[in-house]
Amino acid sequence: MIHLGTSGWQYRDWRGRLYPEKLPQRLWLEHYVTAFDTVEVNNAFYRLPERATFAAWRERTPPGFVVAVKMSRYLTHIKRLREPDEPVRRFLDRAGALGDKLGPVLLQLPPTLKADPAALDATLALFPAGVRVAVEPRHPTWWTGEVRAVLERRAAALCWADRCGRPITPLWRTAPWGYLRLHEGRAKPWPRYGRQALDTWAARLDPAAETFVYFNNDPGGAAVTDAASFASLARRRGHTVTRSPG
Repeated sequence: MIHLGTSGWQYRDWRGRLYPEKLPQRLWLEHYVTAFDTVEVNNAFYRLPERATFAAWRERTPPGFVVAVKMSRYLTHIKRLREPDEPVRRFLDRAGALGDKLGPVLLQLPPTLKADPAALDATLALFPAGVRVAVEPRHPTWWTGEVRAVLERRAAALCWADRCGRPITPLWRTAPWGYLRLHEGRAKPWPRYGRQALDTWAARLDPAAETFVYFNNDPGGAAVTDAASFASLARRRGHTVTRSPG
């Protein structure tokens, strides 16, 4: 099963593409959930919302909706995985207000952070068993058997990532579920994805596994258009896609 969504929903240039021209911005989330059953909250990386904000998102979304949340950069980019206890506790206290709508937590590591399997293991150990974590390393030193073993032991998914239609991470399956982020395609108009690139990704996914797929190429509504195309291609390959824009 594929949970399909985008990295955020508050983009002004989506007006007229996803959102009706006259729909107030305060109602965009309520409209977004008619097209998608999940969203990745990217802005939590820059400023972790208060618990009340997460609680409000829970109230404003329908049953079964899933909110993936990007971990605060305080842990990943400032602390660089050192002394993770307090940042993880604070994050879980706030994001926990989502209740059963809390989806995967994304740990996107800085591109300058070299592999530190011990620090990663200590960080992942702080998450309760019921919280799924996806890890997106961005330095080539992370692609080792030791790192893969840490992810597998903690049932954390390696975040598969794409830029310009090509994987920028190994295609390791380290958990019984998957997480894919599509950052930028090569088709026109930029940053759209071409049909072949999308179909290739659909073919890589395991139809038997629960997979979260987020389009992060938001300019010009490319994420919405590509998500609709991807859903159609994935269904043709036997995947169940929960909800997608028409």
